[in-house]
Amino acid sequence: MKSPYVSELEPSKVITGSFLVHSKEIRQKRTGELYLSLLLGDRTGDLDAKMWDNVADVVETFERDDFVKVKGLIQVFHNRPQLTIHKIRRMEDNEVEFGDYFPSSKRDPQEMWIELRAVVNSIGNPHLRALLNAMLDDEDIARRYRLAPAAKQIHHAFLGGLIEHVLSLCALARIVAAHYQADLDLLLAGVVLHDIGKIYELNYERGFSYSSDGQLLGHINIGMRMVADKLRALPDFPATLRTLVEHMILSHHGHLEFGSPKLPQFPEALLLHYLDDMDSKMEAMRALIENDRQVEGCFTTFNVALERPALKMDRFLNPPPPRAAAPAAPASEAAAEAQLKPDAPPPPAHPAFAPKPDSPFAGKLRQALQPAAPDQEK
Repeated sequence: MKSPYVSELEPSKVITGSFLVHSKEIRQKRTGELYLSLLLGDRTGDLDAKMWDNVADVVETFERDDFVKVKGLIQVFHNRPQLTIHKIRRMEDNEVEFGDYFPSSKRDPQEMWIELRAVVNSIGNPHLRALLNAMLDDEDIARRYRLAPAAKQIHHAFLGGLIEHVLSLCALARIVAAHYQADLDLLLAGVVLHDIGKIYELNYERGFSYSSDGQLLGHINIGMRMVADKLRALPDFPATLRTLVEHMILSHHGHLEFGSPKLPQFPEALLLHYLDDMDSKMEAMRALIENDRQVEGCFTTFNVALERPALKMDRFLNPPPPRAAAPAAPASEAAAEAQLKPDAPPPPAHPAFAPKPDSPFAGKLRQALQPAAPDQEK
């Protein structure tokens, strides 16, 4: 079993562990020497990492989405853990258990799949039920639907995230459809189909990234194409019902500026948008709080998608005892370099900013502006 996980790391400890490389950047110090800036991770979270020395020996030995074993010191930089790497090597796939490195739903995928099929089979409208079963009976779609995240980063960004999100929406749909006297069958069909294009929009066999179709088309267009493919085998599907289903897929983002080419224009489409938005935001806030790596304070870092930080309620209501100050990580690569190198004289100023010799006029002006000395007592 992998150890330690990112969530278990403590400041001021030297650790040896294995992680997945989420990003790799080669940067330059002021001296011209290279250093590595990495984002490492496992199923419990991400870790900022820097390698300041001996970079040339390892820079070509691993890439993004590789597994690496590292040895280094955990420090605190900007109130977050940061790993200063001393040694790093690439690991082979047979050295790791993939489940240790990829975040995944806490629910069992097969259990969720059985629940989803039961929801579909509960739909009374035979045309909608036939369309959804045709979609989920497709072996490739079924495999991907059980595995796919709901997003690359923003919400439900873990394996099994899509189906977990959909089941959450199904539960909410039953409540609001009864409250607002909406068509539950149509709303459930929109829930199951609204993000189905994400199974092809995203790559998730290793890290999470956009596929070529995802970059070029996006999940809304991919989902529309998938529905059209299945409807070819359902010639009796009513044309008006098809239009309603397609509109729900097209409009579920709710706003033109958020990628929907149409705004929701009937109650079930509007409900789908608001339920989808609420569920995604609640999950985004849950994950923000759970995965936040701030060492001190009761607020998380700022979340761009939510446009706010989040309050860590447990820490707010039950403040932890003060902890001993840990040595801070270097404030920058320049500061880190300065710690490792003896002091050197500052570089000469640019000629444009170098001090100029006084002119005769400047000397007289400075003398005139000086306050007169007080008269001596007589």
